[in-house]
Amino acid sequence: MKKRILVGVCGLIFVSAAANALSISGQAGEDYTNIGIGLGTESTGLAMTGNWAHNDDDGDIAGLGLGLNLPLGPFMATAGGKGVYLNPQEGDEGYAAAVGGGLQWKIGDRFRLFGEYYYSPDSLSSGVKDYQEANAGARMTIMRPLSVEAGYRYINLTGKDGDRDSAVADGPYVGVNASF
Repeated sequence: MKKRILVGVCGLIFVSAAANALSISGQAGEDYTNIGIGLGTESTGLAMTGNWAHNDDDGDIAGLGLGLNLPLGPFMATAGGKGVYLNPQEGDEGYAAAVGGGLQWKIGDRFRLFGEYYYSPDSLSSGVKDYQEANAGARMTIMRPLSVEAGYRYINLTGKDGDRDSAVADGPYVGVNASF
């Protein structure tokens, strides 16, 4: 019985994901880069995301997320979580199970404002005291499927056992996004 329920839930995820658009993005800040992929991030329902961020001085993170997008008037709210692999330059490799969400505001056909925040406390993290990720910005569609965006990204791994904090990202960025 449990296997049938699990198969049914997995089937719903894939059916929901098949109806949603795929997006690929890349952002570059002064000291970091971020590459992301999303499935269903611009429509109501389930959304899946993945990203990899790199900083030469502070290390890397790679994350996979699952969220639920809900319409709220002109906004779309997302509530969800992320599993994140952490590889700070100083300290131990580890993981974080972060919870959080975001908000998007679509203004007309070409312009969108967005923001998101995810947090993992010490009890849901390994190798770090806590994990924080925040992103806010604006995206303008040049011609479908291409968009440009600008914003501010913050990814911090708080050091544990005397290790220093690793700010993988902390600053403004510019990027491109393609949605299919």
